[in-house]
Amino acid sequence: MSYENKILQMKKMLGKKTSEEQEKPKFVKPAAPSYKEAWTAAGLTPVHNDFGMLFKREVRYPLTYRHGNYELGELYNAIEAWEAADMNHPYRLTFDDTLVFFDTETTGLKGTGTHIFLLGLLEERGDEFVLTQYVLADPENEAALLFESKFWQRAITIVSYNGKSFDWPMLETRWTLNQNIIPKLRPQKQIDLLHSSKRLWKNDLEKMKLVQVEEEKLGFKREGDIPGYLAPIIYFDAVKSGNAEALMKVLLHNEWDLLSLITLYVHQTKLLFASEVESAVTYTNIGKWYGDLKQPIASEHVLTNVTENYREQEASLAYFYLAIQQKRNANYESAKLSFEKALPGISPKQKLQAYEQLAMLHEHQFQQFDRALFYTEKGLEIVRQSSLTTDQKQKQLVKWEKRYKRIENKRQ
Repeated sequence: MSYENKILQMKKMLGKKTSEEQEKPKFVKPAAPSYKEAWTAAGLTPVHNDFGMLFKREVRYPLTYRHGNYELGELYNAIEAWEAADMNHPYRLTFDDTLVFFDTETTGLKGTGTHIFLLGLLEERGDEFVLTQYVLADPENEAALLFESKFWQRAITIVSYNGKSFDWPMLETRWTLNQNIIPKLRPQKQIDLLHSSKRLWKNDLEKMKLVQVEEEKLGFKREGDIPGYLAPIIYFDAVKSGNAEALMKVLLHNEWDLLSLITLYVHQTKLLFASEVESAVTYTNIGKWYGDLKQPIASEHVLTNVTENYREQEASLAYFYLAIQQKRNANYESAKLSFEKALPGISPKQKLQAYEQLAMLHEHQFQQFDRALFYTEKGLEIVRQSSLTTDQKQKQLVKWEKRYKRIENKRQ
Protein backbone atom coordinates (compact mmCIF):
# COMPACT_ATOMS: atom_id res chain seq x y z
CA MET A 1 0.00 0.00 0.00
CA SER A 2 1.35 3.44 -0.99
CA TYR A 3 2.15 6.13 1.55
CA GLU A 4 -0.67 8.36 0.16
CA ASN A 5 -3.25 5.60 0.56
CA LYS A 6 -2.18 5.04 4.17
CA ILE A 7 -2.60 8.77 4.89
CA LEU A 8 -6.10 8.68 3.33
CA GLN A 9 -7.10 5.68 5.48
CA MET A 10 -5.87 7.38 8.66
CA LYS A 11 -7.88 10.51 7.81
CA LYS A 12 -11.01 8.40 7.38
CA MET A 13 -10.41 6.69 10.73
CA LEU A 14 -9.87 9.99 12.53
CA GLY A 15 -12.99 11.45 10.98
CA LYS A 16 -15.17 8.48 11.91
CA LYS A 17 -17.36 8.96 15.03
CA THR A 18 -17.42 6.33 17.73
CA SER A 19 -20.74 4.79 18.78
CA GLU A 20 -20.75 7.06 21.85
CA GLU A 21 -20.18 10.15 19.70
CA GLN A 22 -22.93 9.30 17.28
CA GLU A 23 -26.11 11.23 17.82
CA LYS A 24 -28.77 9.61 19.95
CA PRO A 25 -32.10 9.05 18.27
CA LYS A 26 -34.34 12.06 18.80
CA PHE A 27 -37.11 11.71 21.34
CA VAL A 28 -40.55 11.96 19.82
CA LYS A 29 -43.14 13.20 22.27
CA PRO A 30 -46.07 10.74 22.39
CA ALA A 31 -49.57 11.84 21.54
CA ALA A 32 -52.26 12.19 24.20
CA PRO A 33 -54.54 9.14 24.46
CA SER A 34 -58.02 9.25 22.98
CA TYR A 35 -59.64 8.80 26.42
CA LYS A 36 -58.11 11.96 27.89
CA GLU A 37 -61.47 13.70 28.34
CA ALA A 38 -63.18 10.57 29.75
CA TRP A 39 -60.50 10.12 32.40
CA THR A 40 -60.65 13.81 33.22
CA ALA A 41 -64.41 13.52 33.75
CA ALA A 42 -63.79 10.62 36.16
CA GLY A 43 -61.78 12.91 38.45
CA LEU A 44 -58.22 12.87 37.07
CA THR A 45 -56.31 15.97 35.98
CA PRO A 46 -54.23 15.77 32.77
CA VAL A 47 -50.63 16.97 33.15
CA HIS A 48 -48.34 17.75 30.21
CA ASN A 49 -44.56 17.99 30.33
CA ASP A 50 -41.66 17.75 27.85
CA PHE A 51 -41.94 13.96 27.74
CA GLY A 52 -45.63 13.49 27.15
CA MET A 53 -48.65 13.46 29.42
CA LEU A 54 -49.96 11.74 32.52
CA PHE A 55 -52.89 12.08 34.86
CA LYS A 56 -52.84 13.35 38.42
CA ARG A 57 -55.09 13.27 41.48
CA GLU A 58 -54.44 15.37 44.56
CA VAL A 59 -56.07 15.21 48.01
CA ARG A 60 -55.29 17.38 51.06
CA TYR A 61 -55.78 16.32 54.68
CA PRO A 62 -55.70 18.45 57.84
CA LEU A 63 -53.46 17.32 60.70
CA THR A 64 -56.61 16.30 62.60
CA TYR A 65 -57.67 13.80 59.90
CA ARG A 66 -58.22 10.44 61.61
CA HIS A 67 -57.25 7.17 59.93
CA GLY A 68 -58.06 4.30 62.27
CA ASN A 69 -56.74 4.90 65.78
CA TYR A 70 -54.57 7.89 64.94
CA GLU A 71 -54.72 11.44 63.65
CA LEU A 72 -52.15 12.16 60.94
CA GLY A 73 -50.66 15.02 62.95
CA GLU A 74 -49.42 12.51 65.55
CA LEU A 75 -46.55 11.88 63.15
CA TYR A 76 -44.96 15.05 64.52
CA ASN A 77 -45.16 13.66 68.08
CA ALA A 78 -43.38 10.53 66.86
CA ILE A 79 -40.58 12.57 65.28
CA GLU A 80 -40.25 14.66 68.46
CA ALA A 81 -39.82 11.44 70.46
CA TRP A 82 -36.98 10.32 68.17
CA GLU A 83 -35.29 13.72 68.31
CA ALA A 84 -35.40 13.70 72.11
CA ALA A 85 -34.02 10.16 72.37
CA ASP A 86 -30.31 9.55 72.74
CA MET A 87 -30.47 6.50 70.52
CA ASN A 88 -29.27 5.47 67.08
CA HIS A 89 -31.95 3.49 65.27
CA PRO A 90 -32.54 2.79 61.53
CA TYR A 91 -36.15 4.04 61.83
CA ARG A 92 -35.24 7.29 63.53
CA LEU A 93 -36.55 10.44 61.82
CA THR A 94 -35.83 14.11 62.47
CA PHE A 95 -37.53 17.29 61.36
CA ASP A 96 -34.65 17.77 58.90
CA ASP A 97 -35.91 14.76 56.89
CA THR A 98 -38.06 15.54 53.87
CA LEU A 99 -40.58 12.71 54.20
CA VAL A 100 -42.36 11.06 51.30
CA PHE A 101 -44.65 8.12 52.02
CA PHE A 102 -44.43 6.06 48.87
CA ASP A 103 -46.43 3.27 47.23
CA THR A 104 -46.95 2.05 43.67
CA GLU A 105 -49.34 -0.09 41.67
CA THR A 106 -47.81 -2.10 38.83
CA THR A 107 -48.97 -4.15 35.86
CA GLY A 108 -47.10 -7.21 37.17
CA LEU A 109 -44.49 -8.35 39.66
CA LYS A 110 -41.34 -8.57 37.52
CA GLY A 111 -39.90 -8.33 34.01
CA THR A 112 -39.04 -5.46 31.70
CA GLY A 113 -42.60 -5.53 30.38
CA THR A 114 -43.96 -4.62 33.83
CA HIS A 115 -44.88 -0.95 34.17
CA ILE A 116 -45.67 1.24 37.15
CA PHE A 117 -49.09 2.61 36.29
CA LEU A 118 -49.67 4.46 39.57
CA LEU A 119 -47.14 6.38 41.66
CA GLY A 120 -48.59 7.42 45.01
CA LEU A 121 -46.83 10.01 47.19
CA LEU A 122 -48.04 11.38 50.53
CA GLU A 123 -46.06 14.31 51.93
CA GLU A 124 -46.21 16.35 55.10
CA ARG A 125 -46.35 20.09 54.51
CA GLY A 126 -46.24 21.49 58.05
CA ASP A 127 -49.94 22.29 58.52
CA GLU A 128 -51.37 19.55 56.29
CA PHE A 129 -50.64 16.35 54.39
CA VAL A 130 -50.85 16.22 50.61
CA LEU A 131 -51.54 13.08 48.59
CA THR A 132 -50.39 13.15 44.96
CA GLN A 133 -51.12 10.22 42.67
CA TYR A 134 -49.55 10.09 39.21
CA VAL A 135 -51.30 7.78 36.75
CA LEU A 136 -49.65 6.42 33.61
CA ALA A 137 -51.63 7.61 30.56
CA ASP A 138 -50.27 4.66 28.54
CA PRO A 139 -46.89 2.88 28.24
CA GLU A 140 -45.69 5.31 25.56
CA ASN A 141 -45.95 8.14 28.10
CA GLU A 142 -43.88 6.40 30.77
CA ALA A 143 -41.06 8.96 30.69
CA ALA A 144 -43.59 11.72 31.44
CA LEU A 145 -44.79 9.85 34.55
CA LEU A 146 -41.29 9.21 35.89
CA PHE A 147 -40.12 12.76 35.24
CA GLU A 148 -43.13 14.27 37.00
CA SER A 149 -42.37 12.33 40.21
CA LYS A 150 -39.34 14.62 40.80
CA PHE A 151 -37.32 11.72 42.21
CA TRP A 152 -34.46 12.97 40.02
CA GLN A 153 -34.56 16.43 41.56
CA ARG A 154 -34.48 16.28 45.37
CA ALA A 155 -33.06 14.32 48.29
CA ILE A 156 -35.82 12.80 50.40
CA THR A 157 -36.57 10.03 52.89
CA ILE A 158 -38.81 7.33 51.41
CA VAL A 159 -41.18 5.57 53.83
CA SER A 160 -42.86 2.49 52.33
CA TYR A 161 -44.21 -0.99 53.00
CA ASN A 162 -42.04 -3.48 51.13
CA GLY A 163 -40.84 -0.58 48.99
CA LYS A 164 -37.17 -1.23 49.61
CA SER A 165 -37.49 -4.72 48.12
CA PHE A 166 -40.16 -4.15 45.48
CA ASP A 167 -41.46 -0.64 44.69
CA TRP A 168 -38.13 1.21 44.60
CA PRO A 169 -36.22 -1.48 42.63
CA MET A 170 -39.14 -1.51 40.16
CA LEU A 171 -38.85 2.26 39.83
CA GLU A 172 -35.09 1.93 39.26
CA THR A 173 -35.73 -0.61 36.49
CA ARG A 174 -38.24 1.63 34.72
CA TRP A 175 -35.89 4.59 35.13
CA THR A 176 -32.99 2.66 33.62
CA LEU A 177 -35.09 1.86 30.56
CA ASN A 178 -35.72 5.60 30.13
CA GLN A 179 -32.26 6.83 31.12
CA ASN A 180 -31.50 8.31 27.70
CA ILE A 181 -34.56 10.53 27.95
CA ILE A 182 -34.99 11.78 31.53
CA PRO A 183 -32.54 13.01 34.21
CA LYS A 184 -30.72 10.47 36.37
CA LEU A 185 -32.60 9.01 39.34
CA ARG A 186 -31.23 10.08 42.73
CA PRO A 187 -30.59 7.43 45.41
CA GLN A 188 -32.78 8.06 48.45
CA LYS A 189 -32.80 7.14 52.14
CA GLN A 190 -35.27 4.26 52.69
CA ILE A 191 -37.40 3.24 55.67
CA ASP A 192 -39.37 0.06 54.97
CA LEU A 193 -42.12 -0.55 57.52
CA LEU A 194 -42.57 -4.16 56.42
CA HIS A 195 -39.16 -4.90 57.90
CA SER A 196 -40.07 -3.26 61.22
CA SER A 197 -43.44 -5.07 61.23
CA LYS A 198 -41.65 -8.40 60.92
CA ARG A 199 -39.34 -7.38 63.74
CA LEU A 200 -42.15 -6.28 66.06
CA TRP A 201 -44.83 -8.85 65.37
CA LYS A 202 -42.95 -12.08 64.68
CA ASN A 203 -44.85 -14.93 66.41
CA ASP A 204 -47.75 -12.52 66.94
CA LEU A 205 -49.27 -11.81 63.50
CA GLU A 206 -49.80 -14.75 61.16
CA LYS A 207 -49.66 -12.56 58.06
CA MET A 208 -47.78 -9.34 57.47
CA LYS A 209 -49.93 -7.95 54.68
CA LEU A 210 -50.71 -4.30 55.27
CA VAL A 211 -54.46 -5.01 55.36
CA GLN A 212 -54.00 -7.46 58.27
CA VAL A 213 -51.72 -5.02 60.12
CA GLU A 214 -54.32 -2.27 59.68
CA GLU A 215 -57.11 -4.36 61.17
CA GLU A 216 -55.18 -5.92 64.04
CA LYS A 217 -52.88 -3.06 65.04
CA LEU A 218 -54.09 0.24 63.59
CA GLY A 219 -57.84 0.10 64.09
CA PHE A 220 -58.65 0.56 60.40
CA LYS A 221 -60.89 -1.75 58.36
CA ARG A 222 -61.33 -1.17 54.65
CA GLU A 223 -64.87 -1.05 53.27
CA GLY A 224 -65.38 -1.72 49.56
CA ASP A 225 -61.68 -2.17 48.85
CA ILE A 226 -60.55 -3.98 45.71
CA PRO A 227 -58.09 -6.90 46.01
CA GLY A 228 -54.60 -5.77 44.99
CA TYR A 229 -54.25 -8.51 42.36
CA LEU A 230 -57.14 -6.97 40.38
CA ALA A 231 -55.42 -3.59 40.02
CA PRO A 232 -53.48 -4.43 36.79
CA ILE A 233 -56.61 -5.89 35.16
CA ILE A 234 -58.62 -2.78 36.06
CA TYR A 235 -55.91 -0.50 34.67
CA PHE A 236 -55.65 -2.37 31.35
CA ASP A 237 -59.43 -2.32 31.05
CA ALA A 238 -59.49 1.45 31.68
CA VAL A 239 -56.89 1.96 28.92
CA LYS A 240 -58.77 -0.31 26.52
CA SER A 241 -62.29 1.00 27.20
CA GLY A 242 -61.48 4.58 28.14
CA ASN A 243 -63.69 4.18 31.23
CA ALA A 244 -61.82 5.15 34.43
CA GLU A 245 -64.64 4.55 36.91
CA ALA A 246 -63.17 1.29 38.28
CA LEU A 247 -59.66 2.76 38.08
CA MET A 248 -60.65 5.33 40.70
CA LYS A 249 -61.16 2.43 43.14
CA VAL A 250 -57.54 1.43 42.57
CA LEU A 251 -56.53 4.97 43.47
CA LEU A 252 -58.58 4.72 46.69
CA HIS A 253 -56.81 1.42 47.50
CA ASN A 254 -53.47 3.19 47.01
CA GLU A 255 -54.66 6.17 49.10
CA TRP A 256 -55.49 3.89 52.06
CA ASP A 257 -52.08 2.22 51.73
CA LEU A 258 -50.36 5.59 52.02
CA LEU A 259 -52.45 6.88 54.93
CA SER A 260 -51.72 3.64 56.79
CA LEU A 261 -47.98 4.19 56.36
CA ILE A 262 -48.23 7.35 58.50
CA THR A 263 -50.28 5.73 61.25
CA LEU A 264 -48.13 2.58 61.17
CA TYR A 265 -44.99 4.66 61.71
CA VAL A 266 -46.71 6.46 64.60
CA HIS A 267 -47.85 3.20 66.19
CA GLN A 268 -44.49 1.48 65.85
CA THR A 269 -42.70 4.50 67.33
CA LYS A 270 -45.04 4.40 70.33
CA LEU A 271 -44.22 0.71 70.80
CA LEU A 272 -40.49 1.32 70.58
CA PHE A 273 -40.77 3.99 73.27
CA ALA A 274 -43.16 1.85 75.37
CA SER A 275 -45.93 4.46 75.24
CA GLU A 276 -48.37 1.95 73.71
CA VAL A 277 -49.43 -1.29 75.38
CA GLU A 278 -49.21 -4.57 73.47
CA SER A 279 -48.39 -8.22 74.12
CA ALA A 280 -45.38 -9.77 75.81
CA VAL A 281 -44.42 -11.18 72.40
CA THR A 282 -44.22 -7.72 70.83
CA TYR A 283 -42.13 -6.25 73.65
CA THR A 284 -39.84 -9.26 73.65
CA ASN A 285 -39.28 -8.71 69.92
CA ILE A 286 -38.50 -5.06 70.63
CA GLY A 287 -35.96 -6.02 73.27
CA LYS A 288 -34.29 -8.45 70.88
CA TRP A 289 -34.25 -5.79 68.14
CA TYR A 290 -32.46 -3.33 70.42
CA GLY A 291 -29.99 -6.08 71.28
CA ASP A 292 -29.31 -6.80 67.60
CA LEU A 293 -28.73 -3.07 67.09
CA LYS A 294 -26.03 -3.12 69.81
CA GLN A 295 -28.21 -1.11 72.20
CA PRO A 296 -27.75 -3.32 75.31
CA ILE A 297 -29.13 -0.84 77.85
CA ALA A 298 -32.36 -0.30 75.93
CA SER A 299 -32.61 -4.04 75.25
CA GLU A 300 -32.19 -5.06 78.88
CA HIS A 301 -34.63 -2.37 80.03
CA VAL A 302 -37.40 -3.61 77.71
CA LEU A 303 -36.83 -7.30 78.42
CA THR A 304 -36.74 -6.75 82.17
CA ASN A 305 -40.07 -4.92 81.95
CA VAL A 306 -41.55 -7.95 80.20
CA THR A 307 -40.33 -10.34 82.88
CA GLU A 308 -41.68 -8.07 85.62
CA ASN A 309 -45.08 -7.32 84.11
CA TYR A 310 -46.14 -10.54 82.37
CA ARG A 311 -46.68 -14.09 83.58
CA GLU A 312 -43.60 -16.30 83.53
CA GLN A 313 -44.94 -18.49 80.71
CA GLU A 314 -45.62 -15.41 78.51
CA ALA A 315 -42.21 -14.00 79.37
CA SER A 316 -40.19 -17.15 78.56
CA LEU A 317 -38.65 -15.74 75.41
CA ALA A 318 -37.92 -12.43 77.15
CA TYR A 319 -36.05 -14.35 79.86
CA PHE A 320 -34.06 -16.13 77.12
CA TYR A 321 -32.93 -12.92 75.38
CA LEU A 322 -32.38 -11.19 78.73
CA ALA A 323 -30.12 -14.06 79.84
CA ILE A 324 -27.98 -13.57 76.73
CA GLN A 325 -27.59 -9.85 77.54
CA GLN A 326 -26.80 -10.60 81.20
CA LYS A 327 -24.15 -13.16 80.29
CA ARG A 328 -22.52 -10.67 77.89
CA ASN A 329 -22.41 -8.18 80.77
CA ALA A 330 -20.76 -10.82 83.03
CA ASN A 331 -23.85 -10.89 85.26
CA TYR A 332 -23.58 -14.66 85.50
CA GLU A 333 -25.89 -15.39 88.42
CA SER A 334 -28.75 -13.41 86.84
CA ALA A 335 -28.06 -15.03 83.46
CA LYS A 336 -28.30 -18.51 85.02
CA LEU A 337 -31.66 -17.72 86.66
CA SER A 338 -33.03 -16.15 83.46
CA PHE A 339 -32.03 -19.15 81.31
CA GLU A 340 -33.71 -21.48 83.82
CA LYS A 341 -36.94 -19.45 83.80
CA ALA A 342 -36.91 -19.38 79.99
CA LEU A 343 -36.82 -23.17 79.56
CA PRO A 344 -40.55 -24.04 79.96
CA GLY A 345 -41.78 -21.82 77.13
CA ILE A 346 -39.09 -21.65 74.44
CA SER A 347 -38.63 -23.70 71.27
CA PRO A 348 -36.42 -26.84 71.12
CA LYS A 349 -33.79 -24.91 69.18
CA GLN A 350 -33.70 -22.19 71.85
CA LYS A 351 -33.73 -24.82 74.61
CA LEU A 352 -30.62 -26.35 73.07
CA GLN A 353 -28.95 -22.93 73.18
CA ALA A 354 -30.09 -22.40 76.77
CA TYR A 355 -28.78 -25.83 77.89
CA GLU A 356 -25.46 -25.07 76.22
CA GLN A 357 -25.17 -21.71 77.98
CA LEU A 358 -26.16 -23.21 81.33
CA ALA A 359 -23.62 -26.00 80.90
CA MET A 360 -20.92 -23.43 80.13
CA LEU A 361 -21.87 -21.23 83.10
CA HIS A 362 -21.76 -24.14 85.55
CA GLU A 363 -18.52 -25.47 84.09
CA HIS A 364 -16.52 -22.24 83.77
CA GLN A 365 -18.05 -19.64 86.08
CA PHE A 366 -19.46 -21.69 88.97
CA GLN A 367 -17.33 -24.88 88.73
CA GLN A 368 -20.47 -26.88 89.55
CA PHE A 369 -19.63 -29.85 87.36
CA ASP A 370 -22.61 -32.02 88.33
CA ARG A 371 -25.00 -29.28 87.15
CA ALA A 372 -22.89 -28.79 84.01
CA LEU A 373 -23.22 -32.51 83.23
CA PHE A 374 -26.96 -32.37 83.92
CA TYR A 375 -27.48 -29.63 81.31
CA THR A 376 -25.15 -31.36 78.87
CA GLU A 377 -27.27 -34.51 79.12
CA LYS A 378 -30.38 -32.40 78.46
CA GLY A 379 -28.71 -30.97 75.38
CA LEU A 380 -27.78 -34.44 74.13
CA GLU A 381 -31.44 -35.54 74.51
CA ILE A 382 -32.63 -32.70 72.29
CA VAL A 383 -29.99 -33.43 69.64
CA ARG A 384 -30.91 -37.12 69.55
CA GLN A 385 -34.64 -36.29 69.16
CA SER A 386 -34.11 -33.49 66.64
CA SER A 387 -35.07 -33.56 62.97
CA LEU A 388 -31.58 -32.52 61.84
CA THR A 389 -30.00 -34.20 58.83
CA THR A 390 -27.74 -37.16 59.60
CA ASP A 391 -24.57 -35.11 59.04
CA GLN A 392 -25.80 -32.18 61.16
CA LYS A 393 -26.92 -34.48 63.97
CA GLN A 394 -23.57 -36.29 63.94
CA LYS A 395 -21.66 -33.00 64.21
CA GLN A 396 -23.85 -31.87 67.11
CA LEU A 397 -23.46 -35.20 68.90
CA VAL A 398 -19.67 -35.07 68.57
CA LYS A 399 -19.67 -31.52 69.96
CA TRP A 400 -21.90 -32.32 72.96
CA GLU A 401 -20.19 -35.62 73.77
CA LYS A 402 -16.82 -33.86 73.74
CA ARG A 403 -18.20 -31.34 76.24
CA TYR A 404 -19.57 -34.17 78.41
CA LYS A 405 -16.19 -35.97 78.54
CA ARG A 406 -14.34 -32.74 79.35
CA ILE A 407 -16.67 -31.90 82.24
CA GLU A 408 -16.58 -35.48 83.55
CA ASN A 409 -12.78 -35.36 83.62
CA LYS A 410 -12.91 -32.09 85.57
CA ARG A 411 -15.30 -33.61 88.10
CA GLN A 412 -12.96 -36.52 88.93
